[in-house]
Amino acid sequence: MSSVESLFVARQGKSSRPILGLRRAELSRWLKAQRAFTKSWVSQVGFKAKPGELLLLPSRDGALERVLLGLSEEHDLFDWAGLHGKLPAGRYHIENDLEASPSDGAALGWALGSYRFDRYKPKGSTKKSSLTWPRAADPARVTRLFEATCLARDLINTPAGDMGPTALADAAQALAKQHGARARVVVGDQLLKQNYPAIHAVGRAASDAPRLIDLTWGDAAHPKLTLVGKGVCFDTGGLDIKPADSMKLMKKDMGGAALMLGLAHVVMSAGLPVRLRVLIPAVENSVAGNAYRPMDVLTTRKGLTVEVGHTDAEGRLVLADALAEADSEDPDLLLDAATLTGAARVALGAELPALFTPDDELAQELLSAGRRAQDPLWRLPLFEAYRDQIRTPVADLNNQGGPLGGAITAALFLQSFVSKGRRWAHIDTMAWNVRGRPGRPVGGEAFALRALASLLSERYGT
Repeated sequence: MSSVESLFVARQGKSSRPILGLRRAELSRWLKAQRAFTKSWVSQVGFKAKPGELLLLPSRDGALERVLLGLSEEHDLFDWAGLHGKLPAGRYHIENDLEASPSDGAALGWALGSYRFDRYKPKGSTKKSSLTWPRAADPARVTRLFEATCLARDLINTPAGDMGPTALADAAQALAKQHGARARVVVGDQLLKQNYPAIHAVGRAASDAPRLIDLTWGDAAHPKLTLVGKGVCFDTGGLDIKPADSMKLMKKDMGGAALMLGLAHVVMSAGLPVRLRVLIPAVENSVAGNAYRPMDVLTTRKGLTVEVGHTDAEGRLVLADALAEADSEDPDLLLDAATLTGAARVALGAELPALFTPDDELAQELLSAGRRAQDPLWRLPLFEAYRDQIRTPVADLNNQGGPLGGAITAALFLQSFVSKGRRWAHIDTMAWNVRGRPGRPVGGEAFALRALASLLSERYGT
C-alpha cells in the first residue's frame, strides 16, 4: 500500500517555493500587482490559467521563484494532480488560503499525481518533491483516501497470474491484520459444506480453488455495515467463452472486491463506530471438464434456483450467495460493487458508475456524497417490468437477461437476494481508466470510493 510519508512535510521550510492557484478570471487581476519582469514572462510563455496548466516563474537570477497553476471555476482536486511529476525536486507550499474541503482536495490531488504501478519495472531513481500540508487540511483523512485508492488500483492492476483467488484472500488477510480485524476464508469444497453452492459452481473449474473471503471488524453493538465485492479474478466467460480481445482486461473483473477492500481500509482507519463485515466471493471463471454449463440449474444459498442462461454472466451468481449471507444478518446498510455489465458502460461510459437502489433517500445521499467528493455516480432504475427477462419456466430465475437493459436486469437479479425494505445499493463500475489524465493513469481505478467514504463518514461519523 502506498504511503504519503515522502509526499508531504509538516512545516514550511525557508527553501520552500510557493504554488499559487489562479482561475482564468483571477490571472489579469493578479498580474496587475506584479513587476514588469513577471508580466512579460507570463505573456511570452502564453500562460492562460487553464485548469491544470502549469507555469514555472523564475526570479531575475534564474532561480524558481513561484509556481502558477490554473484552476477550474469550481474546485477540482485533479487540477493539482499534474504537479508532482512536473516540478523540479524540492519543497513546495500552497500560497492560496484554502478552506478545509479544497485543502483536502489539493493535498489528495497532489498525492494521487504520484501514483505509479511499477511492480514489474525496476525502481529507478525519481526526483523527490514534497508539499507542506495545507493549513486547513485533514492529513489523516487525505492519507486514508490515498492509501485506499492505491490499494484498490494495485489489486486491479496486478495480472491474474499473481492475483488469483488465493492472492486476493492473502491481500484481504493482510488488511485485516493491519487493522486488528478477523478474516475467515472458506475454500473449495468447504463452500458446498457451508452452503455457498453458486460460488463453488462458478469457480470449481479453476486450478486456484474458489473461496469466500469474510472479514469482520468493530464492536458488535454498533450498527452493522456490510460490504460485498465481486472478486472474479479472471473471467474467460466459461464455456460461453469470450473472444480474445474481450479477455484482455479481465484481470480487472475483481474491481468490485478491490473497491470494497479500499473502502474497508477507510472505515477501519477512520475508526467509524460500525460493525464492519466484508464479503468477497473470489473465483476464476475458467474452462475445464468440470466447468458449469449453459442451462445447468444451480440452487443458491437463499434456496432460489437459477437456470444458467450464459456462463459469462457469472458475477451475479457469486454475488447471489454473498448477498444472501449479508442479508441474513439484517445489516443497517448493505452495499455491493461489481464490474457487472457492459450494458452499464454503454449507457454511462467508462467513468460514471451506475447506481441501483430501491431506497430513494439512500440514492440521494449517495448522489450528494458523490458531488461532494467529486466522484459522481448516476442512478439507473430497478424497472420492475424488466423482471420478466430473468424469468424462466425451468427455475426461479435465469442469470441472463434480454438483449436490452442488461445493467437493469442484472441489478434486478441481485435484488432477488436482498430482503424487501433493506437499505441496499448496488454499484456497477468499470474499475478501469481507459484514458490517462493527471492523477488518473490508464489502469485500475476505484470509482465511487470517495463517494462511498463520504456517505459513510456522514452517516456514521462522530
